[in-house]
Amino acid sequence: MSAKRIVATQAAPAALGPYSQAVVHNGLVYLSGQIPLDPATGQVVAGDAAAQTARVLDNLRAVLEASGASLDSVLKTTVFLADLNEFAAVNEVYGRYFASNPPARATVQAARLPRDARVEIECIAAVIA
Repeated sequence: MSAKRIVATQAAPAALGPYSQAVVHNGLVYLSGQIPLDPATGQVVAGDAAAQTARVLDNLRAVLEASGASLDSVLKTTVFLADLNEFAAVNEVYGRYFASNPPARATVQAARLPRDARVEIECIAAVIA
């Protein structure tokens, strides 16, 4: 059995607690949920659910790349929304990032997200590098 490898990159927001941005094990990378934090400032980006979704997906892409994976190698995502009424706006942005061969996905409404974000996304991907 291979050992797990912890992934950390400054290109995405640092973990807000005792967890890793990602863990690689047996050819898969498990990414912790990303919220719309600007990695440079550590602050939630201003804007609506669409703007926050773009920031979240940019953060996920940075962690994936640091893990040896990419958006194209994502197998499964879980999308957490503060308000399911924003699903269409989030889905439109999400579709631009996963334009072909999108991953499996679950979407749920959460009572509250960290830092009062409107969206959080976690994922599992295959390591390609």
